[in-house]
Amino acid sequence: MAVTESAPETAPAMPEAAGARATQEDVGARAAHEGILRRQAARESAARTYARALPIVPVRARGLTIEGADGNRYLDCLSGAGTLALGHNHPVVLEAIRKVLDSGAPLQVLDLATPVKDAFTTELFRTLPPGLADHARVQFCGPAGTDAVEAALKLVRAATGRSGILAFAGAYHGMTAGALAASGGASDVRVARLPYPQDYRCPFGVGGEPGAELAARWTESILDDTKSGVPSPAGMILEPVQGEGGVIPARDDWMRRMREITSARSIPLIADEVQTGVGRTGAFWAVEHSGITPDVMVLSKAIGGSLPLAVVVYREDLDVWEPGAHAGTFRGNQLAMAAGAATLAYVRENGLAERAAALGTRMIAQLQNLADDFGCVGDVRGRGLMIGVELVDPEKPPSTPGGPHPAAPELAAAVQRECLRRGLIVELGGRNSSVVRLLPPLTISDEQASAVLNRLADAVAEVAKAHTGPAAESTRQTATGRAQEVGHAQGAEHTQRAERSG
Repeated sequence: MAVTESAPETAPAMPEAAGARATQEDVGARAAHEGILRRQAARESAARTYARALPIVPVRARGLTIEGADGNRYLDCLSGAGTLALGHNHPVVLEAIRKVLDSGAPLQVLDLATPVKDAFTTELFRTLPPGLADHARVQFCGPAGTDAVEAALKLVRAATGRSGILAFAGAYHGMTAGALAASGGASDVRVARLPYPQDYRCPFGVGGEPGAELAARWTESILDDTKSGVPSPAGMILEPVQGEGGVIPARDDWMRRMREITSARSIPLIADEVQTGVGRTGAFWAVEHSGITPDVMVLSKAIGGSLPLAVVVYREDLDVWEPGAHAGTFRGNQLAMAAGAATLAYVRENGLAERAAALGTRMIAQLQNLADDFGCVGDVRGRGLMIGVELVDPEKPPSTPGGPHPAAPELAAAVQRECLRRGLIVELGGRNSSVVRLLPPLTISDEQASAVLNRLADAVAEVAKAHTGPAAESTRQTATGRAQEVGHAQGAEHTQRAERSG
């Protein structure tokens, strides 16, 4: 399939041999690449994840592109699990880091005030939903999002004097004890689990607005029924889009219902925006789609501009902590604050959230053709540049009449492998790891988006062909043609827009 990118630094390619010397260099690079991977496997924990599915050794990166130690180039739609809002090594991020390094400023100062920290908090508050920014406090936490989740849970428990937490099926909030307890895969926990509405695998079998309404009524029943077994909780934590849960966007009307339900019962609402924040979903913060103002926001990943940083922002009346009630040695990371302030400002000033909304809509529409062409593509969904493609086994019957086919994690893994062979890095998520996820940087161009779509379509076609046999060849050719047509259309649109702006 044709690749529509024009910039050579973004085109994945095998090193071209130029005589015996180039061949020897290629062999040497491959040997170094394989040696590093062998040593990683021998030395690192069995808990490593991405390294198993993505056996690459990155040595250089810029924007959407990663170059491996073996000379191969890849389009990176993992983006550090959504951390790289501006892609790899964006100039404004590098300049912000260099400025701090060259200034002689301390790099780590715990929670002391610094000009760098003041600039970061000023830019952060400038982007917050107005209803929160005007009356907010910020707590700098440890370096990861899970640390901020822990802080948020501690905060609402201290403020309310209650201990229980409401969370949702399919949630992912981190890997520390409290955050994991609120996540969908937890066991032996003191968290009330609520249904998260979705269309494709609706827990009530109806989807859409009726499914969301039933989920809201279930939540009200749990809270108001004195025999439900769920005492009044300290807070409710939710993701506006469940990322690891399978890229499931919450309906805006359901989000508003959750806000109404919690407000009426004095239950603090915690929005986990670790992955959805900083323009990812097409709004600066995903809660803005529904117009709600949460009581607490958990922020990490992109807010550090690619470096470790995590904060909790919350209503000032919840600020009942005693000094030292929550802390973290690395909460004074000055480089991350500088990189984060530069990233927040760049996204805001350049309208990258709006750009993500428009481009994401086009990419999702094109990918939905895959569901028409291939039976193994069960659903395509997402919001902005947070996109998921769920793989199913069409040869196995649905568990309920008219329902979706069973998830096919082995097909999703095969698509991921085929993508990597074509120079495209994607992530897996969702129930049974059956969802291929795209989290490209917000700076992705139209041409690059076309290349991503082409390569993903090729990968799906190859897997579908292997799964169903030669009969799928005509379908594969049809899908290939569709992806090429959209690629050319997006490229033409980009050219016309450039001409108008010129």
